[in-house]
Amino acid sequence: MKNRSSLIVIILLTILCAVSYYLYKNKTSGSTVDKEARDFKIEDTASITKIFMADKNGQSITLTRTDKGWVTPNKYPCRSDAINLLLYTMKRMEVKSPVGKNAKPGVIKTMVGRSIKVQAYHNNTLIKQYYVGHENMENDATYMILTNLDEDKNYEDPFLMCIPGFNGYLSSRFILNEDEWRDRMVINYTPPQLKTIKMEFTENMDSSFVLNLNSTTSFELKKLNGTPIPFDELKMKQYLAYFQNISYEQLLNNFNKKLTDSIQNAIPFLKMSITTTDFKTRTFRFVNKHTTAALNRKYGYDYKYDPDRLFLVEESNKETSLIQYYVFGKIIQTYSYFLPQTTVKK
Repeated sequence: MKNRSSLIVIILLTILCAVSYYLYKNKTSGSTVDKEARDFKIEDTASITKIFMADKNGQSITLTRTDKGWVTPNKYPCRSDAINLLLYTMKRMEVKSPVGKNAKPGVIKTMVGRSIKVQAYHNNTLIKQYYVGHENMENDATYMILTNLDEDKNYEDPFLMCIPGFNGYLSSRFILNEDEWRDRMVINYTPPQLKTIKMEFTENMDSSFVLNLNSTTSFELKKLNGTPIPFDELKMKQYLAYFQNISYEQLLNNFNKKLTDSIQNAIPFLKMSITTTDFKTRTFRFVNKHTTAALNRKYGYDYKYDPDRLFLVEESNKETSLIQYYVFGKIIQTYSYFLPQTTVKK
């Protein structure tokens, strides 16, 4: 009887140990899965060599790291602020909270119809994949779900993601439009690169000029008919320095075809041609932008054209952009800008 009782105790202990082990393994496994499903961030963003992003509408983009920096699919340099912000987001984003059990089906359903697939590569190896969904009602976090690369399927649970200390959502940082990724620099020449600058003011041709650089210290200023124009050398050197780091505000190529067609067919008030020392010439057309009633009310003046913005068309590729007078005004000068100051005798 005693032996039988001992046997029963041993059997019960064995069963208890087995159950405990099973529960422990399940708990540990669940914790591991939960931890892996939260692992969105990429600590070493310097190792990323390619980023692919695509949405459910067939729009996609691939950004590639090169020796000269990040480039778009058409090899345009990426905006440094945009690519740095994306990499910062990939490195710093954290789980704000898991999605509640009741909210989970609705979140997943929305993400199935509206989300951006993000893939980060090191060389040709995929190192991270997740889906960026919509923002929460408070607009301070974004729904995301991570992919298990080993099993080639998504984890079951989405999470609300945020960046600590930042009060806003993250989805706007995952841009698919190539034009929005492009570096906005349009004119960037140092004086040693310049050979000739020709400015033709179509509404006042007498104000036009041609500026020739024989060297960085030797210049010629002439009217279009070849008549020499006297100039202040300091003004000339300052003007040439203005041709660096000039950017457009917004590229309009894919913005509105009717608008861009009308801009490209409009008569410009200025044609500017820049020839470099390697004898390559770029020609730009400056087109006035009509003002609005709201803008005139703002300034209290009845302007015909927008006093702040205008359009720019590059003739070689027909690229059309919106630009600011604040940025371009310093190079939109007639020849009178260069004239030496005259002193009045007392």
